[in-house]
Amino acid sequence: MKVPIVSIVGRPNVGKSTIFNRIAGKRIAITADEPGTTRDRVFHKVDNSDMDFFLVDTGGIQSGQTLGTIEGDIQAQTHVALEDSDLILFVVDAREDLNKDDLHAADILRRKAGKKAVLLVANKCDTPMDQERISSLYKLGMGDPFPVSGMHGTGCDELVLEAVKRLKDRHFLTKDNPEYKREAQFEAKHLSIALVGKPNVGKSSFVNALLNQNKLIVSEIPGTTRDSVDTPISHNQKIYNLIDTAGLRRTKNVETGIEYFSVMRTLSAIERADVVVLMLDSHEKVTDQDQQIANVILKSNKGCIILANKWDIVLNAKMTEEVRQSTYIDYLQKKFGFMPWAPVVFTSTKSRKNLTNIFGIAESIKAERQKRIPTSQLNHCIEEAMQAHGPTGTKRFAPKLFYTTQVDVDPPRFVFFVNKKGNFHFSYARYLERKLRDKFGFVGTPIVLEYKEKEKRFTKKK
Repeated sequence: MKVPIVSIVGRPNVGKSTIFNRIAGKRIAITADEPGTTRDRVFHKVDNSDMDFFLVDTGGIQSGQTLGTIEGDIQAQTHVALEDSDLILFVVDAREDLNKDDLHAADILRRKAGKKAVLLVANKCDTPMDQERISSLYKLGMGDPFPVSGMHGTGCDELVLEAVKRLKDRHFLTKDNPEYKREAQFEAKHLSIALVGKPNVGKSSFVNALLNQNKLIVSEIPGTTRDSVDTPISHNQKIYNLIDTAGLRRTKNVETGIEYFSVMRTLSAIERADVVVLMLDSHEKVTDQDQQIANVILKSNKGCIILANKWDIVLNAKMTEEVRQSTYIDYLQKKFGFMPWAPVVFTSTKSRKNLTNIFGIAESIKAERQKRIPTSQLNHCIEEAMQAHGPTGTKRFAPKLFYTTQVDVDPPRFVFFVNKKGNFHFSYARYLERKLRDKFGFVGTPIVLEYKEKEKRFTKKK
């Protein structure tokens, strides 16, 4: 089911990032006294007992900013956040009088937010607000202010409860709702494949071609209305849930020459998917937007297939098909060096070439994500890797790796028990990951590696 998006907006230096970190439970967004510290949107999934949601921190809204400048770009990204959010937390500084930027932000919310829920949050309420201060906040036209202190955490738990209540009023399902449980059972039963990518890479054409090939069966999923479109598809007597993120599009600011792309619209689809298909136009250069989507897939620990679309267009007839594919894969390895394990499928929606290959590969990736390695084989592989190239250190701080175990699947998760985590360079984990993949595969899925210090045993002195 769709995971709602909650965005924190307001003018600079009102404590948006402090509230973000407080709700997230850890320091993710950078906080500082200087206005404009948050340059981009920061995302974090909040696991709540009643309802999970994505929390988004945005740059400050200021009046008089010109598009094309850094500050103007921040404004444009904030506008994207407003369009994509299900609930907006409008933060003001309760200790200061309202200024033109507060009023400008409120005006933007009235024009951009539409019918979306807006919750006015009065931050820095370390002491109760007097009636005069409360009355001044009503000038914003955003209803009753909700007092919190992001710095000290006062009222933040209550703020989350109120946010969940507002989302529930907007027909998002809580975890105790029978409909939520039915949808969860459906999604657990069928392999879900999310189709993501920039605008104009051929996603819609790909879906339409899939639906018309081999008489694939299409039916509707019962449940809530979503921004993404869920389509159960039958292939080889199996049902797959194809999640098409139809919401990806250019924003109204495209005339500025900067094509803004909303990653938030892919977050919910990626979160619900077992495997994510990242579609690229094979005749366009890989952009920052493509890399940003791939990074979200990686951080979500989801399986991934890279789909090179429009492969029927041949620009260099002198190159053989094998050389063309090899050259393009080498190019992708450079652009997506952080996920070299993702398989590449070459397709054409026009000629309908290799369209259904994603289903078989998705099944293989699902099996790879469920793979468990016996502890004896795992430690033998790590021992061989350490003999070939041991971790570097100093005489005083010698890194020691005692043993390794797999603690989870989907995705596969491994723990290295060591003497001290700080003695290991971050690159050594990458080296061990390469050795694990060479030995055991794990094609199409990230694997999680972590160091854990072995507990020391103490004996009592007589």
